[in-house]
Amino acid sequence: MTYQHRLDGVLCNLPVGKVVCVGRNYAAHAKELNNPVPTEPLLFMKPATAIVPMAGGFSIPVDRGVCHFETEMSLLIGKRLSGASEADSLAAVVGVGLGFDLTLRSLQDELKAKGQPWDKAKGFDGSCPLSDFVSPGDLDWTQAQLQMQRNGELQQQGNSADMITPVAQLLRYISQFFTLMPGDVVLTGTPAGVGPLTSGDELEAQLDDCVSVKTHVL
Repeated sequence: MTYQHRLDGVLCNLPVGKVVCVGRNYAAHAKELNNPVPTEPLLFMKPATAIVPMAGGFSIPVDRGVCHFETEMSLLIGKRLSGASEADSLAAVVGVGLGFDLTLRSLQDELKAKGQPWDKAKGFDGSCPLSDFVSPGDLDWTQAQLQMQRNGELQQQGNSADMITPVAQLLRYISQFFTLMPGDVVLTGTPAGVGPLTSGDELEAQLDDCVSVKTHVL
């Protein structure tokens, strides 16, 4: 299924752009993978071809080793951001939703051991299932609750209060290096509890009271 951004229940006229992600933005997640906690945001990107709809089910590679889920709050950018302030950055967010940063973990470990980039493990086709977006409204960026259940069992639970780099600071930081364009998406990091996916898994993710998605692995 071809992906198009949806905002508040209707198709959005924003183009589908790049995805800018932050790694290890929750200290507990960094520790569970035996990674050092970064002192500044660790950024990487997924191309537009990585994005697929979350609802209705999505596929994972079957011949590239273990594929992990990482549940994240996603931000839809509506205005150009370059060298922006925190206030301007937040004002440019027109939608908030859920995203899975799918990761080929064994391949990522191999690439890291060789000192090579993670692109093949993080940016492969279909590696970024996204939910529909909703207008942020009065969402408290500093207290947004995030959780994901797999096959009826709670796997991940976190709060944006636990982010090493909060949303406003993260957007400002990203805009110092990469211009964010209308239609780009930012993934804000995952709490602890990541793990492998298998075909047939039933998933339910929720962000506060504003976004809830039930989906499955095809």
